[in-house]
Amino acid sequence: MDVLMQNMDLVLKAQRLLTEESPLSPKKELDYRTVITGLTNKTAALEEENAELKQQLANLKKLVYGQKSEKSEIILEGGEQMSIFNEAEENANKEVREREKDVIVPEHKRKSKRTHDETFEDLPVEEVIHEVEDKECPECGEQMETVGKEFVRDELVYVPARLFVRKHYAEVVKCPACGEDEIKDANYAYVPAPVFRKAAIPAPMIPHSFCSPELLAHILYEKYVMAVPLERQAKDFKAMGMRLSTATLSNWVIHAAENFMKPIYERMKAELLNCSVIHADETIVQVLNEPGKKAKTDSRMWVYCAGKYEGHSNILFEYSPTRNGDSARKFLGDYSGYLVCDGYDGYNKLTEAIRCGCWAHARRKFAEALPMDKALLADSAAARGVELCNEIFILERELEGKDADGRIIKDPLTANERQNQRQERLKPILDGLFAWLNELPVSGGTKLSKAVQYCLNEKPYLYRCLEDGNIPVDNNRAENAIRPFVVGRKNWLFANSVKGAKASAIIYSLAATATANGLNVEEYFTRLCRSETILPWE
Repeated sequence: MDVLMQNMDLVLKAQRLLTEESPLSPKKELDYRTVITGLTNKTAALEEENAELKQQLANLKKLVYGQKSEKSEIILEGGEQMSIFNEAEENANKEVREREKDVIVPEHKRKSKRTHDETFEDLPVEEVIHEVEDKECPECGEQMETVGKEFVRDELVYVPARLFVRKHYAEVVKCPACGEDEIKDANYAYVPAPVFRKAAIPAPMIPHSFCSPELLAHILYEKYVMAVPLERQAKDFKAMGMRLSTATLSNWVIHAAENFMKPIYERMKAELLNCSVIHADETIVQVLNEPGKKAKTDSRMWVYCAGKYEGHSNILFEYSPTRNGDSARKFLGDYSGYLVCDGYDGYNKLTEAIRCGCWAHARRKFAEALPMDKALLADSAAARGVELCNEIFILERELEGKDADGRIIKDPLTANERQNQRQERLKPILDGLFAWLNELPVSGGTKLSKAVQYCLNEKPYLYRCLEDGNIPVDNNRAENAIRPFVVGRKNWLFANSVKGAKASAIIYSLAATATANGLNVEEYFTRLCRSETILPWE
């Protein structure tokens, strides 16, 4: 800032000399004007740099303190400026009622919040009757009789988890008709030996281990759904009276992945590759003991999802030591359907796949370029970019039969109907957006220029959603699928080995898919640990 002020002072001084010192020699005048031009250009560059630094600071503050959801309120309808920073206040001001009836609104019936009774409908009930201690009538002294009970309140009770030992015994039976193994006469003749039989018992889930299917399923659920690291789980078990080392828990997890879940994973992959649309994304993971790499070197966890219109959810994670596009090509092979992804060039190595762009990424880049000063928001090109992107999502929500809150209010369109509507209504929006982008004067390395350049570079992929009604307009399905992994990574930070990272990819795949299909993940894991081969949507 000091340098900027100094440059401005020099420019003003040079301009004053030009007007005050008269007449000037041609050479001196040229020198002055050269100095003024240079300082002016330098000042403009510094002002641009200063604005960029301010924007970066705002972005960092937003990253640390702001909302994590992209569900913003930047739709400038009728010139009204709406803030993206007031989500907490808006939610806090909403009145919450435990008992509500359905509210009738125009054109559809909006589902109310769950009632008090609906909240507890799936839970067992225990009744506690508080008896009157003194049943003597205060008027006549006779013993009073019970005539009924009056409901007062509900309490939700939590019973801490407990461990117990399940001892397995094999019943032994003996035939009473067969003899005893004893000498019966002087000739030392033997009667037939007695016949015994022992019950068959199932083999242990893990050889030479006391781990049960229920215990292992709980460990997997805690780590891969609730993001509780194994080290913390070991402390919880210790508090319950059982010492289990982190190494033991880790061995159990890897055994489950390789023996119970990998066959299911391979079946899921085969079905995924038959989908017409696949989503792809990746994120960072660190593996400490990876051959040929330093401990702090970033590896990658890739995620692939069936398209949102494929019927059931199918989500697969894949570990890779690099972000190289060869990893995606190795996993997807010669897949020739539509691949929805971000702007990473590595996806171009999938030469058979048809790349599709993500409008959520485009919108995000404009949102990152929004000015800090809310007074400038309405006239901001970045806000205009967000508004145009919002029009895409508003239309898409309508085609899916949803209201502004994402609730289904009518039957969604078929794929052909959706494609026809996109050609008729979405294409003009896209054409207008790119016409505006081509005329937008941007320069330098600002957030706005990066947003514009991203859209222009991705233009053929962003238009791809017009080709088929089954192609989503965004890659949110993959980003939502990878989010639990990112949350878990904040707790466990890294994987110890490549073997562990690959096991985690398998388990995350089944956990994410089961969750997306509405299954009870812990119960599902229990069935898998009992050697049942059930796909997470069956």
